[in-house]
Amino acid sequence: MTKPLRSRLHDAFFRFVHGNRLIYNTCWEDPRLDRRLLGLGPDSRVVGITSAGDNALDYLLDGPAAIACVDVNFRQNALLELKRALFLAASFEELYAFFGQGGGPGCAATYARIRGKMPGYARDFWDRNIGYFKAGFLSRSFYYHGASGAVAFAFSRLISAVKPGLRRRIPELLAATDLDEQRRVFGEIEPVFWDRLSRWLVGRPETMALLGVPRPQIALIRRSHPGGLEGYVRDKVRQVFTGPPLAENYFWRVYLTGRYTRQCCPEYLKEANFPVLRDRLGRLSRHTDTLSGFLAKHPGPYSHFVLLDHQDWLASHAPAALAEEWDRILAAAAPGARILLRTAGLDVSFVPGRAREKLRFFPELTEPLLAADRVGTYGSQHLAVVA
Repeated sequence: MTKPLRSRLHDAFFRFVHGNRLIYNTCWEDPRLDRRLLGLGPDSRVVGITSAGDNALDYLLDGPAAIACVDVNFRQNALLELKRALFLAASFEELYAFFGQGGGPGCAATYARIRGKMPGYARDFWDRNIGYFKAGFLSRSFYYHGASGAVAFAFSRLISAVKPGLRRRIPELLAATDLDEQRRVFGEIEPVFWDRLSRWLVGRPETMALLGVPRPQIALIRRSHPGGLEGYVRDKVRQVFTGPPLAENYFWRVYLTGRYTRQCCPEYLKEANFPVLRDRLGRLSRHTDTLSGFLAKHPGPYSHFVLLDHQDWLASHAPAALAEEWDRILAAAAPGARILLRTAGLDVSFVPGRAREKLRFFPELTEPLLAADRVGTYGSQHLAVVA
């Protein structure tokens, strides 16, 4: 059946965005939950989607034997290569200038010194785009570049231009010292933010595409949530800003302010972890490929898989590719391997039945953790163990 023109246009826009840009400038999954569910140790061999590479660096703190970072978008691996080069050939303060502050006047000189530590494809990308880190009065933070960053920048400027009073309340929200204060401030901000323009922008498929949400996930959200896409986003935002303390929520802080703080940042940006991660970087490999393609070339065995939410797209657009991916995952899985998945939906119906027969799921572990998720954008997360 031929898809409607609107659906075809949205799919084409999504492919254009994802085929031509860096999408994620920071990981949008909470590694604190991942590490509790994965149980990584010295014998662990992990395969995961690269995204921005932050969470792979976080996992290294648990001392696994190897982590293979796989992404079909070479720009995501180039981002991880830049972080790796900074660990290897720069100081902690230089690393923090790039990724803690979102850039600064010294970043260009640091890059010129360390660029030789990166493979050619990563050097080529950053030679063209090192201006992302030219932070200053008239420059945008790195975290306002890339597809997801462009959306954060647009919302930031929209709030500043249209709702300056609301913009002034954000530091108050981030500085809340306890949950009661945090909930009080958010309760005053929420009705001001959700005006007609904000609701329209959130409901646009183009906005969702820039955030990395394809049409099948939008359809899944609309089917799963009684309030549709807008209601889903509003509920998730409320969950984040009234649930886990914002003092430790670096995910939303960086998009609201363009930078982290020394106390509120990913683990790889904490000075005490710098020498540990630098010494363990040799355990981290980068691969530009599909997950199926990687597993065909590197068949394992692996003890852990971190799949993020990419299977939502495969389930709708490429069910044969999804079935092949699960065949390769199960063939490469060590006995008792753990597989971590996220989805816009509420269950694991996107996993092919043949694969589900070989997996055990643990909702009693994953469902209670959803309320503690500092990101709060997924419909559900799932832990599967190969039976």
